[in-house]
Amino acid sequence: MLTGKQRSYLRGLANGLDPKVYIGREGLTPNVIKTIDQYLAANELIKGSIQEGAGLDTKEVCNEIALKLNAQFVQAIGRKFVLYREAREEEKRKIVLP
Repeated sequence: MLTGKQRSYLRGLANGLDPKVYIGREGLTPNVIKTIDQYLAANELIKGSIQEGAGLDTKEVCNEIALKLNAQFVQAIGRKFVLYREAREEEKRKIVLP
C-alpha cells in the first residue's frame, strides 16, 4: 500500500508522461491487460487513457487493472489514470520511493 507521500511522488513523476495505453469501446481486453503488464514490468509506472466513446468509469477500470496485475492505483483524473508496480527484481528497479 502506498503512503500519501509516495503517491504524491509518483504523481509528480507521471506528470510529464504521455499516455502509453488507450482503452477503447471494447474495454479491458486481454491484449490491453498484457500490454499494461509488459509496460509495468519494464518501467514500473504507466499513464493510460480511456477513449471518449468507451463509456467506462476511469476509477473502476483502474482498480480492476490494479487488482489483476498486482499494481497500485496512483491517481485518476478525468479519463487518464496512473498505475505503479514495483519491479520484482532489485536490479531492475528504476523508481525509489521516499
